[in-house]
Amino acid sequence: MVNLTSFRFSDTLPVPTRQLLDFESSPYLRQVVLGFETPTTGAQHGRLVSLAHLKNMYIRGGPSSILLDHLLIPIGARLTARVVLPSPPIDGHPPRFLDNLRNLPDFTTIKLNSGSCPHMEFSGPNGEVYMTPSTFLEDRPYLVLESLVQFDTSKTERLEIDFGCCISDYLPHQLFLSMNDLHTLTLSRYTMPHHFVHTLDASTSLSGVLVCPRLEELIIEPDGTLDIGDVVGMAAERERRGARLKFVKIVRLWGREHTQPDVLKLEEHVSHVEVDGVAVVMV
Repeated sequence: MVNLTSFRFSDTLPVPTRQLLDFESSPYLRQVVLGFETPTTGAQHGRLVSLAHLKNMYIRGGPSSILLDHLLIPIGARLTARVVLPSPPIDGHPPRFLDNLRNLPDFTTIKLNSGSCPHMEFSGPNGEVYMTPSTFLEDRPYLVLESLVQFDTSKTERLEIDFGCCISDYLPHQLFLSMNDLHTLTLSRYTMPHHFVHTLDASTSLSGVLVCPRLEELIIEPDGTLDIGDVVGMAAERERRGARLKFVKIVRLWGREHTQPDVLKLEEHVSHVEVDGVAVVMV
């Protein structure tokens, strides 16, 4: 089947990895859908198969990390798969298959979700990768953040985090240290957004270093306690260091109130402020 361009395969039993690697017999494959319990054994060390024309690969079922260890996913492709992202990485090294995802470097947008169906989305000029980390635990939703620390996020411009929590400032600090190009941060239904606010405030961060120097937009939809005074202090410190925020939006949930004096203080340090749907622009 040298001219095969589309392949869909479903089964209830695992298929040996060596059989799936016969993809190389069909070099023009563009669409691949696999639906079964992917193998955890049968790897062929050192064997790599290039899918140079691939546009979309969707793998549902068990973790597909071993299969991805042997597949070169090209620039421009979209990959959806469940993977194993041990946190911390085994022997301090990220999983091997990450090096095979040629569509992963230079991503500019990240979306994280730690809800009932946790996943990580990476997108950018090179394509899209949608991962479901199989190591996620419902009682430790911050593991998605720990997994993200394994990636090179230096070119990330937009970061959206939906659901979840973290137990200290450590994870946000590690995450933001390399995000020098981050432009927009959105925290949606996040239980402990103050950890991120503290990290963005150089006067309260773990290192005292101003992280995300190009950050312009901050959107917070808290699902827990948020002291707007912390946001004011963070915005004032960033302005003092020449990294003034252009837009801050805070959405109130579950009837929590923000005092007017705190809102007025925030408006002194941010060009455009929206609190509970009311917009204020500083001239």
